[in-house]
Amino acid sequence: MVKKRITKKDRERMERILEILNREYGTHMRTYLNHENAWQLLIATILSAQCTDARVNMVTKDLFQKYKSIEDFANADLAELEQDIHSTGFYRNKAKNIIACAKRLLLEYHGEVPKEIEELTTLAGVGRKTANVIRGNIYNEPSIVVDTHVKRISKRLGFTKEEDPVKIEFDLMNLLPKEHWILYNIQIIAHGRSICTARNPKCSACFLKDDCLYYKGFEKKKK
Repeated sequence: MVKKRITKKDRERMERILEILNREYGTHMRTYLNHENAWQLLIATILSAQCTDARVNMVTKDLFQKYKSIEDFANADLAELEQDIHSTGFYRNKAKNIIACAKRLLLEYHGEVPKEIEELTTLAGVGRKTANVIRGNIYNEPSIVVDTHVKRISKRLGFTKEEDPVKIEFDLMNLLPKEHWILYNIQIIAHGRSICTARNPKCSACFLKDDCLYYKGFEKKKK
């Protein structure tokens, strides 16, 4: 990864934004997907693709009662699992990936979810986003998860100009202090749900507006 040069002005603006996010959303590390262990979070994250966390939590409440182990998922009937996760969308692909992922975990990792991103991304249905969720929330490894909120708001704040999630991830890794990576994910998701929504963001009520390039551009157009 080639590091981009960050100006003093941009670094100071980033530090102000992080300080405000800490004040408004706190510094408690948490994930929005309900789980009791690593493999449950892995499956929940696979299900969360193109689906809300709230819906995934509704589905996994019963799913993890029915399938109580990695072995249960590895031996699941594909058609039955498709029905069990139907409401999360893209259920055929997700069911196929979950079964393949569970089988590989048993075959290659003795049923344990690996820690390294290179190993995680060899699992069916697991890209860098899912891998970073596991690394950050299970293994407390500094990681940046570029979901729809992180992508949208990071661009609005001027932290990146990229569209590709991997490039955005590296831009944020270059800019943000490593100890804040996991927390940034959590805080930005909360901000994206409450204020900086995809449509009709509540810019006038936003506590980041003085440092937000999107808001400044919006105000400039109004004049």
